[in-house]
Amino acid sequence: MTFIALFCAAGFRAAPGALMVPLHEEFGWSMSVMSLAVSINLVLYGVVAPFAAALMDRWGLRRVVSSALVLVALGAAGSVFMTASWQLLVFWGVLIGTGTGAMALVLAATIANRWFIHRRGLVMGVLTAGQATGQLVILPPVAALAENVGWRPASLVIAAFALAAVPLVLLVMRDHPGEHGVAPYGADPETYEAPLPVTGDAFARALEGLAFATRHRAFWALAIAFAICGATTNGLIGIHFIPSAHDHGMSQTTAAGLLAAVGVFDIAGTIASGWLTDRVDPRKLLVAYYAFRGVGLVLLPWLLSDTVHPSMVLFVVVYGLDWVATVPPTAMLCREIFGERGTIVFGWVFAAHQIGAAVAAFGAGVIRDVFGEYTYAGWGGAALCAIAAVLSIVVRNSRRNEPAGNYAT
Repeated sequence: MTFIALFCAAGFRAAPGALMVPLHEEFGWSMSVMSLAVSINLVLYGVVAPFAAALMDRWGLRRVVSSALVLVALGAAGSVFMTASWQLLVFWGVLIGTGTGAMALVLAATIANRWFIHRRGLVMGVLTAGQATGQLVILPPVAALAENVGWRPASLVIAAFALAAVPLVLLVMRDHPGEHGVAPYGADPETYEAPLPVTGDAFARALEGLAFATRHRAFWALAIAFAICGATTNGLIGIHFIPSAHDHGMSQTTAAGLLAAVGVFDIAGTIASGWLTDRVDPRKLLVAYYAFRGVGLVLLPWLLSDTVHPSMVLFVVVYGLDWVATVPPTAMLCREIFGERGTIVFGWVFAAHQIGAAVAAFGAGVIRDVFGEYTYAGWGGAALCAIAAVLSIVVRNSRRNEPAGNYAT
C-alpha cells in the first residue's frame, strides 16, 4: 500500500510538466509564471515532509495519507476552472504541493524504519521505485490527453486517481507491525519491544528535529547535496524536459514517453542502489551518482532533437538509473547519524531537496524566457552536481566520532 501511495504522489507531482505547453497555448502564460506555480508545488512537497513524518507518528499513516490524497484531488479538479494565473498558484502550487508532500519519501523512510531492522536500504530502494512507477504509468496518458483532448480532462484523470486510492489506504494500510501481531523484519520476537505511542505536539517534534540536526555539519552537507539532487531531477529534468524537447521539434507525447522511460530505468537503479547501500559505504555511492548525473547534463543540449535517436536513448538509460538512486544512501546516513530522529531529519533533508528543485524549476523557466533555450540551465546543473559529489565526501569527515555503519568498506 505504501508503494501505491508513493506511486500516486509521484505521478501527480510530475503531471504539471506535461500541462505547461497546453496552458501556455490557451492562456498565454509565460514559462516563468508556470514555473513559479511548479516551484511552490515543489517547495511544499518538501517542506511538508518533516511535519507529515511527525503527524504520522502522532495520528497514524492512514489518516495522513488519505487526507493528502483528498487535497490532491481538490487541487487537480479545481484547476479545470482556472481563468487567471494566480489560481494556478493555488491549485497546482498549494493544494497539490501540500498533498503530495505528505506522501513524499518520508513515508518510505517511516515504513522502512518501523517495519524493518535488516535490509532497510533495499526496502527504501523498492519503495522509492514506486515514485518512478507512478511517473511511468500516469505521465504518458496525461500528456496524451493534454495534447489530443485537452488539459482539463487530463487534470480530471489525476483527481480520479487520487480519490480512487483513498479507500485502499483506509482499508489496507497499517501503522506498525504489532497491528498484525508480528515484530519488524530482522527483530528477535522474544526480545523486541514495540515503541510507545507518540504524544505531544507533532509540529514541535518536527521543529525540534530540525534544531538538533542543524548543529551537525553532516546535516548541512547532506541537505545541500540533496538540494542539488532535487534541482537536477525534479526541478530541471522533471519539469522542463518536455518543454525543452518541444523547443527542438519533438512532440509532447514523445517527450513524455522518454521521461516515463527514465522512470522505467529508475526502478532498476533505485532498487539496485538500495541493495548496494546495505553493503557499500553510502558516501562512495553518492559521489558516483552525482558524477554520472553531471556528465549527462553537460551532454544533454547536444542530444535533444525532433526525433528519438540512440544517443538520446542512452541518456534516458543512464539518467534513469541515476534518477533517485541517491535516496537510499541519503536516508541510511540520516538514520546512522541521527538515530531515532533520523526519519524527521530525513524529512528536513528532503525539504532541502524540494527547495533545490523549486529554485531550479523557476530558474530554468527564467533562463528559457531570457535566452530562448535551456542550454545554460543544463550546464549549471552539471556544475552543481560536481559540488554535490564533494559534499558527499564531507559527510564522512563530519562524523569521525560516530559509530560505524553496517556496510562493508
